[in-house]
Amino acid sequence: MKIGFLINPIAGMGGSVGLKGTDGRVEEALRLGAKPIAVERAKKCTDALEIDPLILTCSREMGADALLTRRYEVVYSFDGRSTSEDTGSACKSFLKEGVELLLFCGGDGTARDVYRVVKKEIPMLGIPAGVKMHSAVFAISPGGAAEIVRHFVEGKAELRDAEIMDTDEDAYRRNELQMKVFGYARAPYMPVLVQQGKSLFQSVSEERAKEEIARFACEFMLDGSLYILGAGTTIHKIAERLGLGKEKTLLGVDAVKRDVLVGKDMNERELLQLLAKETKAKILVSPIGAQGFVFGRGNQQISATVIQKVGVENVIVLATPQKLRETPFLMVDTGSEELDKLLSGYVRVVSGYRMAQRKELRRA
Repeated sequence: MKIGFLINPIAGMGGSVGLKGTDGRVEEALRLGAKPIAVERAKKCTDALEIDPLILTCSREMGADALLTRRYEVVYSFDGRSTSEDTGSACKSFLKEGVELLLFCGGDGTARDVYRVVKKEIPMLGIPAGVKMHSAVFAISPGGAAEIVRHFVEGKAELRDAEIMDTDEDAYRRNELQMKVFGYARAPYMPVLVQQGKSLFQSVSEERAKEEIARFACEFMLDGSLYILGAGTTIHKIAERLGLGKEKTLLGVDAVKRDVLVGKDMNERELLQLLAKETKAKILVSPIGAQGFVFGRGNQQISATVIQKVGVENVIVLATPQKLRETPFLMVDTGSEELDKLLSGYVRVVSGYRMAQRKELRRA
């Protein structure tokens, strides 16, 4: 079997530095201290492959750099820094070569670039490495992708239609989440190993539950600790109750201490600088609906280093009862296997006023 393999080398670089995406902002990300992560994420997948198919790929960091221990053939070469046009050209080469599965590493933008060319002609599977991964073509982790590839090659993975999501990049950077379906790809599917598309929960009871969570949070936040606030509407409701609704970013990471916003739309470096001055700190996060990711999707600013500095015992997860019902289990993908193990297990999730539910948190 022939497998096409490509990497978007800049995918995910904007996450830790708070750019909410890297497309068109590579130089800015580098100035802020961003480091490439996609090749390493891709290598975790290829190293975990228990089979040895012929892999057709791209030169250098678009593929070959993650395949040093694998049998591969370069069918597309590029000069300079790769672009979305290179992704498209590589996909055309894969079509010409008759690959039977296209394995790519990146985020939603990469998924769209791939889909534009291959449509439903080649099944596609994503190794998660971007800032935004709302599409349903992504495995939950690099290791999960390797397992799906093995089952696909052995004829044990079914194919399904999977949504490719289109997020308005400009709106996202203005802290507005505007998504629509870009198309439906064919993708190998295995329960648990493939993530669900992001779900948005909106109802009167849902809003009431968020209000109750916020009321409780505002009480325990009186302890004088620094609170790092993650993204999402549940956390934003807390800021509104504190009178900081107009200042708190909806899709960014902020910091509050004693009802005062002390950091807005912060990146990893800024969070660590702030934590260096504090003796007590806690992190408030809410999982992505249906996907269940607590860390590693959309909040990469709260990095493994930040979490370790705060302490896993000071991570507080909040979610409405409806979101918990629709989310089979919670997930974590910090990039540190050791930290993911520490975070795993059954955790208490604040789900109302002085209410909590136990939910399983798994490593991706």
